Amino acid sequence: PRNFKLLEELEKGEKGIGDGTCSYGLLDGDDISMSDWNGTILGPGHTVHENRIYSLKLHCGDLYPDVPPTVSFLSRVNLPCVNQTTGRVDPAKLTCLSNWKRTYGLETVLVDLRREMASPSNRKLPQPPEGSTF
Repeated sequence: PRNFKLLEELEKGEKGIGDGTCSYGLLDGDDISMSDWNGTILGPGHTVHENRIYSLKLHCGDLYPDVPPTVSFLSRVNLPCVNQTTGRVDPAKLTCLSNWKRTYGLETVLVDLRREMASPSNRKLPQPPEGSTF
């Protein structure tokens, strides 16, 4: 079931199916375990994130999709759910990770993070300089 789910996500990611504000794909096309992924989030408009592109890495462990992926920002971002030293997203502080369902996928996580950026409490948070990384 893990590989079927990941193959489905890979196909969806490669075809760009979705809302176009987030994208994802395998870090290494030869990775037969399909564990390590790149993700991208376009900053939501009318926020401090507008016109920014955020890069992330996602890791799907052996128990995925029963267990959520680990998610880390490569691009520096100031959000309450992101560890400011490591860039790692705290699963307890992001709704889709803390209430994970096996029907969720990588896109669910990226869209939820983007929604977090646009939330009233985060849309005006001061951000690190564009282009800075963890």
